[in-house]
Amino acid sequence: MRPLNHVVERFIPSALVFSIVLTFIVAALGLILTDTGPTDLVVHWGDGLSGLLAFMTQMALILLLGHMLANTGPVRRILGFLASLPRTELTAYVFVFVVAAIASLITWGLGLVVGGLLAREVAYQGRERGLMLHFPMLVAAGFGGFVVWHMGYSASGPLTAATEESFLMEPLGGQPLPITETVFSSWNMIAAAVTILVVALALYLVAPRRGDRVTELTVDAREQVKDGQEEIVTPADRLDASRIVTGLIGLALVVYLVLHFVQGGTLTLDTVNWSFLALILLLVKNPFELIHLTKNAASNVGEILLQFPLYAGILGMMVSSGLVQVFSDAFVSISNTTTFGLFAFLASGLVNFFVPSGGGQFAVQGPIMLSAGADLGVDPAVTIMAVSYGDQWTNMIQPFWALPLLAIAGLKMRDILGYTTIVLIASGLVYAGTLLIVSL
Repeated sequence: MRPLNHVVERFIPSALVFSIVLTFIVAALGLILTDTGPTDLVVHWGDGLSGLLAFMTQMALILLLGHMLANTGPVRRILGFLASLPRTELTAYVFVFVVAAIASLITWGLGLVVGGLLAREVAYQGRERGLMLHFPMLVAAGFGGFVVWHMGYSASGPLTAATEESFLMEPLGGQPLPITETVFSSWNMIAAAVTILVVALALYLVAPRRGDRVTELTVDAREQVKDGQEEIVTPADRLDASRIVTGLIGLALVVYLVLHFVQGGTLTLDTVNWSFLALILLLVKNPFELIHLTKNAASNVGEILLQFPLYAGILGMMVSSGLVQVFSDAFVSISNTTTFGLFAFLASGLVNFFVPSGGGQFAVQGPIMLSAGADLGVDPAVTIMAVSYGDQWTNMIQPFWALPLLAIAGLKMRDILGYTTIVLIASGLVYAGTLLIVSL
């Protein structure tokens, strides 16, 4: 992986600049591959900038709430306990990956943050016990867990398909696709388990052994844990220091969610966010801690919020110019009922470089792929999960979603890319095999 790392170190800019460069690349492709003129492309781009504001808020909340949940006192204590479990170097790498993967299946925002925090804690405790741990690989293992996020509870594509009046309703024939046919289908859950096993084995095989040169965590990079408590002087301060306030609103959210599902409600992006907000409200000590957690988490959301409109603009150009149609048609033209899922997966992996947001990618590619799959007689659940697999797959070599975890670890993308490419290869084999098998 050294040649690839060298290229990345020299030529891959920050994620913000990456999105700006992609904007011009997509514009150039639109001019070359479609009949769209430069003036129309600028209009499509400008109109698209505000096209995903509601979705952007949902995605920002998932990351914000995931970061807050991971930093609550009880979850921090759980992470500290978990970090004490690995007793050898090889088990430490695999352990960090498996825990991060499970957290990502719960919600991708939690998975990203847990991966970074656990990698750092394992490195610190391992150093105290005399283990020679390669810190970049620990962080890569933590980010590697993100490769299964679109197969779990916060999967934005399948959740959008299950949400009435979403932009996927028309290609789905006006009826939402239940989450039981996608994320909670037996074949997807088996695929998730197999992916975790195969990637864990791959990481075990490529991990540094005793005697290999490693880069250890050289300083205590653990943050001083604070809960934001302030001096209580006034009656208002006593209210801010009361657990009753956050507990009551948390219980109210729990009651709402129970009623929502009892009355036939489905799992959507909103219910995922409210379920984790309820959990946070019940775990924090009081509003003081809640405000402190929010301030800390907000710094990880800011850069992503700035990039979302740029990717929405890319989406506007790709859809309005017909560029996505060109990409998708190229794959569909060589597909049949059996191979469509595989080629939809590969097409999704390609588009993910240009639109790294899972939900944003479904806005770009979902309707086209669902319509093409319907023409071939492909089960829409297979199409939805094929696009989902492709989205999570190439995240391993796209820097966009690594930002929060790298910020926690204090590393750069080039430090972990060699190992995350191994995750890409191993998981890709499982995804391709799964889609071929379920399409038979």
